[in-house]
This record gives sequence, C-alpha cells and structure tokens, in this order.
Amino acid sequence: MSIYSWNNTTEHSLNSYTQAIPSTGNVSDSMQQGMVSELVYDEQHPIMDCILLPMLRQLGIQSRWLLWLSPNKKLSKNWLEQAGLPVNKIMQLNQIHSINSVDAMEKALRSGNYSVVLGWLPKINEQDFILLQAAAKEGHSIGFIMRPEKNYNIATTELRPQNHLKIHSRSYH
Repeated sequence: MSIYSWNNTTEHSLNSYTQAIPSTGNVSDSMQQGMVSELVYDEQHPIMDCILLPMLRQLGIQSRWLLWLSPNKKLSKNWLEQAGLPVNKIMQLNQIHSINSVDAMEKALRSGNYSVVLGWLPKINEQDFILLQAAAKEGHSIGFIMRPEKNYNIATTELRPQNHLKIHSRSYH
C-alpha cells in the first residue's frame, strides 16, 4: 500500500511512513511542527483500520486531545473502545454547520490543545488551506481534512499545491 503526496507527486511506502512514528508515543520532529493534509478514502474499505487508527493510537499517548469535527455524524463510544483509541481524550463536535467547520478547525489547530484534528469539511479554497496550515504549525498539531472518495474532486488538486494523501485501498480484501 502506498501513500501519495500530491504536492510533489511523491510516493511513500506505508512501512517508511509508520517508521517515522516512534513507538515511544512521541511523534517525529517534522510532525511536531504541525501540518495539514487532505485524506481521500474509500468508505467501502477498511482503510481507517490500516492507516489512520494506528496513527491516532500513537497520538493518543500524548497529553493532548484528539478532535473530530464531523458535522451530522456521531462517534460511537463502543467503536472507539474497540479501535483502541483513548475515549477519555477524544472530543467531537458534530452539531456545527459546515460553513463554520473551517473556522472551528483553524481555532482548534492553533490552540495547541489537540495533537490531531480530523475535519470532514466542505470544499475549501487555497486561502483556507493556507490558514489551516499556519494554524497547525502554530499549534504544533496535525490536521486531516477527510474526504470520502465519492466527494473528492480531482480538479481541486490542480488548482492549489497542497499536501494530499490519496490512499488506494482496493488492494485490501
């Protein structure tokens, strides 16, 4: 499996990516500086179990919170426990309008209170992405703009150079 970074069209193997996260619970220096990336995933495949959940477990070791900005969707406590995520460190905002989601994500990233912020956002423009990137660096946080594959528009990647992760999960059965 590969992780594709669309800003430089670079391919990174999953093994080299997971080795960048030490088992001690401390994230690598580059990740501690903060970053935002779009994560495109196929809802029909268990990609969260293979890539995102192990990273969230590692980040859950930190003293900071994990924030889910998921308008109109509610996390299941049972699912969080089964996934091995620290239920006592997870916050969710699901009663926000999508128009306020970018603002909420920006404030959360900038605060430094969250090791990771996952946001299911509407399409954002280059200015919003730059704002989120600056906020993540200031707060030393990681932000993922979550994009289900059916909602992803490949044309937007040509409009702005950003960090994108496109995870091809069709190889999983």
